[in-house]
Amino acid sequence: MSWMRGVLAVLAVCVLLLTGPAGCGSGDTGGTGEPEARDSATPVGRLLDATDEEGRRYREVDAERAPEVGIEVQPETDDSWVVRLTVRDFRFSPAGTEAKAVAGRGVAHLFLDGDLLTRLRGPEYRLAADLVPRGTHQLTVRLYADDGTVWAVDGEPVESTADITASDAETTEATEPEGIEGQALPARRAAR
Repeated sequence: MSWMRGVLAVLAVCVLLLTGPAGCGSGDTGGTGEPEARDSATPVGRLLDATDEEGRRYREVDAERAPEVGIEVQPETDDSWVVRLTVRDFRFSPAGTEAKAVAGRGVAHLFLDGDLLTRLRGPEYRLAADLVPRGTHQLTVRLYADDGTVWAVDGEPVESTADITASDAETTEATEPEGIEGQALPARRAAR
């Protein structure tokens, strides 16, 4: 009988050696037994041939797993503008983050009338008054993965646009991701 237990123990060791660390609670699970889906080595989304104005390819993801962004612009007393982003299913990457696409992570690019203003690693930015001449302008925020690809859904970039008006007569509109409450913003006086 003891020889049978010895054979079973040897067989169990052989099975563990053949299956590797997957059967031991280590490997890509971080020792927790649960896979780390957000930081997996598998590709995120599907690269499309479509590109943005800078030639960065779109990275298509399913709508139910896609990040969302909204933008709100408020005038300040010094004639500058405070830009606030509202994100869902997205987190900003700190400087020095590895250049690879990870689901729901990256940076935001801010455009004024189609021209790149800055790359954002957080939800707030102060837009100087001298960058916004009198009239109505479009301020667009677009989400990018850390590898420089554009997050996209149904072939369209994940972005949001607000019209800002530097005059006494018109109001400013804010756009938000679907389901996030927002409000229209008041106009501000143009610097004279």
